[in-house]
Amino acid sequence: MRVSLYVSADTWLHRLDPMTKLLMAATGVTLTFILTRTESAAVLLAIFLAALGTGRVLRQAASVFAGVGIVAATFLIVQGLVHPTNATPLIALGPVVLYTEGLLIGLRLALRLYNILSATLILVLATNPADLTEALVRRGAPARLGYVIMSVLQIIPTMVAQSAAITDAQRSRGMETEGSLWTRAKAFLPLMGPLVTSSLIATEERALALEVRGFGSTVRPTFLRAETRPPHAVPVRILCVLTLALGATGRWVLGW
Repeated sequence: MRVSLYVSADTWLHRLDPMTKLLMAATGVTLTFILTRTESAAVLLAIFLAALGTGRVLRQAASVFAGVGIVAATFLIVQGLVHPTNATPLIALGPVVLYTEGLLIGLRLALRLYNILSATLILVLATNPADLTEALVRRGAPARLGYVIMSVLQIIPTMVAQSAAITDAQRSRGMETEGSLWTRAKAFLPLMGPLVTSSLIATEERALALEVRGFGSTVRPTFLRAETRPPHAVPVRILCVLTLALGATGRWVLGW
């Protein structure tokens, strides 16, 4: 059962140490809020897509992009219809009028959404959650923080896998889970009940397993593997810092 969004591959992105990829993600999210112009946001998104493409995780990222597409479309529609600065009609569909000013603002919001998502996916798709947690604990982060991070990264794939298993089990018992809206509504509670129950049981089992392994100990843990950092990690870190400085300078000096 797949319990994380991590995609295993042998690329320059996967070979980077977790802290470097965390720096890349943090730099990307910061630049998303620093660079406010549409052109700057579009260039930033192109950089993220290039990183995801060369890291061979663009296909997995595309499914996530499609999932939030309705949110991006909502930005365009709502801002195009009701933003206070709307003055120039662009598209008229009967009584519904979309304005240029609002659509541009909605486009900037959509680009910001995809930039934040792309920067996060660089970390999530190319980093094993266990490696990220270990890297943080090595640097003095509490073990509980590492557990929370790993749980957040694993919760969606785990819930999806459990839901699929429960659905298959209920179908084998003769329950209809597909068809009309009423049929799906009737199947909702028989599916959600076991899902919630199994999640609570799994949480208790995980808590017991952690305590057995000394999770609550105050002694600094030792690690089985030595931490490695590839040669290209240092240039990537320097590039992140320079890019952040360039973005901040361009924003406040050139108005990017």
